[in-house]
Amino acid sequence: MKTTSHIRAVDVEERWYVYDATQHTLGRMATDIAMRLMGKDRPTYTPSELTGAHVVVINAEKVRLSGKKAETQAYPKYSGYPGGLYVHSLDALKKKRPHEIVKLAVRRMLPKNRIGKNMLSRLKVYGSDEHPHSAQQPTLVETLSR
Repeated sequence: MKTTSHIRAVDVEERWYVYDATQHTLGRMATDIAMRLMGKDRPTYTPSELTGAHVVVINAEKVRLSGKKAETQAYPKYSGYPGGLYVHSLDALKKKRPHEIVKLAVRRMLPKNRIGKNMLSRLKVYGSDEHPHSAQQPTLVETLSR
């Protein structure tokens, strides 16, 4: 009889990945990032532990979109008051806060619980190609590009 082992988060080594958004389509990049944040890319995946990697996304303002998503994709936001529903297009959101597009796409693919919120805190998104995480540079596993 096989027994499964429970991997604890303190026993897993820290991994860092850098994504350059200019070379990826938004949805495909977001699914790959979500899998790495959850830790499902490793054989030591444990759903109840935070065993995923840290992910840095650069050039978020230059992310590629397929089709007519820039005009048709809508991001609703509700204030909680009557008449407080605001719908922003992807194009408008890209001009105002380009880093939010990537963060929202990844957030919707993560678990909707406390550990999902902790996974999202490991995602760092920047609009330009500069980021303050160069101290982790020797431990960055790879810069992902296609």
